[in-house]
Amino acid sequence: MRINKHMSETGYCSRREADELIEQLRVTVNGEIAHLGVEVADGDEVRIDGAFLQARTKKKGRKHVYIALNKPTGVTCTTEESVSGNIVDFIGHEQRIFPIGRLDKDSDGLILLTSNGDIVNDILRAENHHEKEYLVGLNKPVTPDFLSAMAKGVVIHGKQTLPCRTARIAKFGFRIVLTQGLNRQIRLMSAAFGYRVTELRRIRIDNIKLGALKIGQWRNLTDSELKGLLPGRFEW
Repeated sequence: MRINKHMSETGYCSRREADELIEQLRVTVNGEIAHLGVEVADGDEVRIDGAFLQARTKKKGRKHVYIALNKPTGVTCTTEESVSGNIVDFIGHEQRIFPIGRLDKDSDGLILLTSNGDIVNDILRAENHHEKEYLVGLNKPVTPDFLSAMAKGVVIHGKQTLPCRTARIAKFGFRIVLTQGLNRQIRLMSAAFGYRVTELRRIRIDNIKLGALKIGQWRNLTDSELKGLLPGRFEW
């Protein structure tokens, strides 16, 4: 197996990031500096910055894959292979996976992916009221009137957005919790009041938090996270 694929399958980074680490001479195989395209076999010792790279352990009895990714900006949430920088190629998982919902190309943060296509619509269904929490940077100072108006709902795409929760976190930043996911919703809502979004990061989907997951890295969801997302509905 090529070393970049091996590194990706441990969940440490994407294949592209693996190539960058290799080019920076930060990766060794059996004590030797690795080079692009080198093959690794079972039992080979791969290290990054001297730290041993452990293989990802598979959940016993699970039929499907459920992943949390800290998506970088520039990655597009599509399964279309013709789209450069698509999220499937970025992760490079051994199984066929689908993004659950979307996160704008210009945004970063938490997005879920799965090999279980049957579950995607259940998670996205509006009546399930799954909360999505974001941190947003703006080009102008956040005001109480702006936060109040955003929370009440804004007309975009010809419809009124659902009420949501907002809170100021900095002079130019605020927190927003939505229960719907219209295309470019936060950007369009902000624009309705003369604001331009300069940074947008999703940090939570229901009970699943971004936490300490680094940009570009992904991890398997835990059993408790899956049960909390859609109780009694998941096929393991």
